Amino acid sequence: MLVLLPPSEGKAPSGRGAPLKPESLSLPGLAGARQAVLDELVELCAADEEKAREVLGLSEGLRGEIAKNVELRTAGARPAGEIYTGVLYDALDLASLDAVAKRRASRSLLVFSGLWGAVRVTDRIPSYRCSMGVKLPGLGALGAHWRAPMAAVLPEAAGTGLVLDLRSSAYAAAWKPKGEVAERTASVRVLHAPTRKVVSHFNKATKGRIARSLMESGAEPSGPAELAEALRDLGYVVETAGVAGAGKVRMLDVLVDEVH
Repeated sequence: MLVLLPPSEGKAPSGRGAPLKPESLSLPGLAGARQAVLDELVELCAADEEKAREVLGLSEGLRGEIAKNVELRTAGARPAGEIYTGVLYDALDLASLDAVAKRRASRSLLVFSGLWGAVRVTDRIPSYRCSMGVKLPGLGALGAHWRAPMAAVLPEAAGTGLVLDLRSSAYAAAWKPKGEVAERTASVRVLHAPTRKVVSHFNKATKGRIARSLMESGAEPSGPAELAEALRDLGYVVETAGVAGAGKVRMLDVLVDEVH
């Protein structure tokens, strides 16, 4: 099972340990595309702070994020699962998983990123600021930059099992499963049960809880139908959204009343 996650805008500080080693990151087929983004991002932020703030879409209060990007090659690195923070990652709470669930998480969770393309939660990275919606002056829109490398690398990473897509729309645009991979992919939408509307906090927290539940349970659904049953067994209210055709991703709705 491969679980696709979005990153978080906010991130924990970089560590005090060894700096980034790009060659150590998972999915080495993305190395060239990663290097291109890293080089331009560091150069942009070092050369023109005001232009960098505009390109990255940062408010005046977030100007300090630019200096963080300048130091990407020398800052200490930490496991990505410790760098990403926010509602989804609070609900996932990787640090509190038992040893078996942590091993499953290291194999199964893949976090998408405007800078790195995609990393596993055990990959050591520095804190940074660069969303998938950024358009760099040289490389252009990052969503488009990542599509060809992702298309070459992600089908192999997906293996032969279920792909559970919990990404937000900006990150989903960087890789869209096709063919038989799409047919064993489930995309989850979280709805507030009384209103049948998507609410950001419910969405993020519930997706984090779903990922955690699957890591803890040891469930290994082989496809979307089996995933729906596994989630129901874990206490979630799941509805299938329409009928998926050949080569199409299956949509599942998870209904929630409240999130604790």
